[in-house]
Amino acid sequence: MTAPPLRGARAELDAARPAIARLDVARGAEDVAADLIETWSAVESALRSLVGSSTLTGQGLIRETRQRQLIDFDLANTLAEFLAARDRVHDTAYQPTQADVNSAREAFLKLDASMLTASSVQPGSQPLGSAARAAALPSASGAPLSGPVTTTPWVPAADSNAVKTVRPPGRFSPWLLSIIAIVIVAGLGVGGYFMFRGDGGGSLQAGIDAYRAGQREVAVSAFNKAARDDPKAAMPHVYLARMAREVGNATLASQELQLALEAEPNNASALREMGANLLAQGNFELARRFYVRAVEADPTDKTSQGYLGCALMRLNRVQEATTFMDRAGPGPWTSCTPATQKTVGKP
Repeated sequence: MTAPPLRGARAELDAARPAIARLDVARGAEDVAADLIETWSAVESALRSLVGSSTLTGQGLIRETRQRQLIDFDLANTLAEFLAARDRVHDTAYQPTQADVNSAREAFLKLDASMLTASSVQPGSQPLGSAARAAALPSASGAPLSGPVTTTPWVPAADSNAVKTVRPPGRFSPWLLSIIAIVIVAGLGVGGYFMFRGDGGGSLQAGIDAYRAGQREVAVSAFNKAARDDPKAAMPHVYLARMAREVGNATLASQELQLALEAEPNNASALREMGANLLAQGNFELARRFYVRAVEADPTDKTSQGYLGCALMRLNRVQEATTFMDRAGPGPWTSCTPATQKTVGKP
C-alpha cells in the first residue's frame, strides 16, 4: 500500500470522528442508529480508498481488502462485526445495544490506529491491524520489523577496522565457504520442491502447518495466496471458513464456504465444514442436510457421520442419530443431546 491511498483512507475516516465521539445508547435508538450508519459509511469509504474501488461494499469490500493483505485477520473480523451491527440498525424496530456501539468504536479505533502506525512505519510492508502495530516495535538494528519475529543468537557488533586486519580482501575462510555451499544446495532443493509440487500446493500446506502451529496470521496469508493461485480449489476457503467460525464470525465463515462449494460442489470437507458452521449457529435441519451430502461424498468420513448423528439428535430423531453415532464410533459428537438441551459440541 502506497502513501496516497493511505492518506486518502485516513481523510475518509476522519469524517466519522464526530459520530464516534457522540455514540451513546442513552441518546435514543434513532440517533444511535444514524451515528452507526454514518460511521460505517466513513469506514467503508476508507476501505474503498485503500483498495482503489468505488463499487465494492459490505462483506465483499472487507474480503477484497483482506485478500489483498491490506488488513489482517483480526481487523477483518472486527470490521465484519461492526457491519453486522450496522445491518441490524437498518431495521427501524431494532433497538441498538451497547454491544453495537462497542463494535463500532472498536472497529473505528483499530482501523484508525493501524493506518496511523502504517503511515509512520513502512506503508505496504504489512497488513493493517495487529501485524502493522507490531511493526512499530524496533528491531535489534533499530529498523521496523518487516517479517516474522525470530530469535537470533547475539553477535558482537562488527568493527570495520578490525575486519581489515583479520585477513586480506578477497579471501574467505574454509568454514564460510562451506556455509555458502550448504545454503546454495538447500536453496536449490527448496526451489526444486516447489517447482515440481506447484506453488499453490505449497501455499496451502504452508497455511495448514501455520494453522496447526497456532500462527493464525501466517495461515490466513498463506490460504489467501493458495486461493488466488488456484481459484478452483476449495480447501483454502474451507480453512479460512474454519478459522472464522472458531472466532465466532459465522458470516465470514459462510461466505468462504460458499466460495469453496462454488469451486468444488462435491468437496466432502467443504460440505462437512458448512454443516459445522450451521450446527454452531443452531440451524440443525440445514446442518443435517449438508452432513448427509458430506457422507454421500465420502462414506468413510467418521467425523461427518458423527456430527450427522449430532444434528439428528438435536432434531429429536434419536434412533437415526444413534445409528450414525454408532457407525462413527467414539468422538466429541457423543456429547450431543436432543434439542431440548443446549450443550453444543465443537464440530
